[in-house]
Amino acid sequence: MIIYPAIDILGGKVVRLLKGDYGKAENYSLTCVEAALNFKAQGASHIHAVDLDGAKSGTACNADKIADVISASGAFVEVGGGIRSEEQIISYLNSGAGRVILGTVAVRDFGFVMKTAEKYAGKIAVGVDALNEKIAVSGWREVTDINSVDFCKKLRDAGIKDVIYTDISRDGTLLGTDLKVYEKLVKIEGLNVTASGGAASLSEIKLLKEIGVDAVIIGKALYEGAINLRDALRAAEE
Repeated sequence: MIIYPAIDILGGKVVRLLKGDYGKAENYSLTCVEAALNFKAQGASHIHAVDLDGAKSGTACNADKIADVISASGAFVEVGGGIRSEEQIISYLNSGAGRVILGTVAVRDFGFVMKTAEKYAGKIAVGVDALNEKIAVSGWREVTDINSVDFCKKLRDAGIKDVIYTDISRDGTLLGTDLKVYEKLVKIEGLNVTASGGAASLSEIKLLKEIGVDAVIIGKALYEGAINLRDALRAAEE
C-alpha cells in the first residue's frame, strides 16, 4: 500500500481545511518545498499536492508552487485542484507530475475524462469527493445528487483505473476514515482505490490495508503529529 503525505496549497501557502471549508483554513509555517523535503527525508516516495485555489476557480493558481514541489522532492507527485483542460494536464505532466487528478470535470464532462484517460494512460486519476455518499464539485462547495459509489462503478466501466475517494465530512477532522465506504469501494473489481479524509492513527492505516485499499492520503495527522510518517510507511509495507 502507498502512503501519500499531502500538501494542500491555498494562496501559495501550506494549509489544511476543516471539512473543505475555505473559511477554516489552518496555515502552517513551512513552505511547500520545505514540506516536500521533510516528507522525502522521512522516506516518502509519493506526494499528494492540491491547488485549493484552483479547485475553487478552475484555473491553475498555484502551478508554480506545485512545480517546485515536484522538482525539489524528486518524488512521484500526484496533482489535483482545478484541472479542467487538456492544456493543464499537459502542463503538469511536462512539469514532471506522476499523474493528474480530475475532479469536477469528471462529473461535468465525462467524455473528456474518458478521452484523456485513454490518451494519457496511467497518468490520469479521478478524484471523487463525497458528502454522505453524494458527489461534491467546485472545491466541495456544490453537492450533487449523484451517488458516489455508483459513480465509481461508472468510472471503472469506462476504463478508469484509479480513484481518489475523499470523505468531506471527515477531511481535516482527525476523527478517522469511513471504513464502511471503502469496504464497498474495494469490491469494485479493477478499480484502484486511494482513501482520503480523516486518517488519524496507525491502526487505521493498517485496517485500510487489510480491507484492500491501494493507497492512503495523510494530511493533518502528519502536520499535527498524530501519525509519524516513518511509522505509517512501515505499516504500509508490512
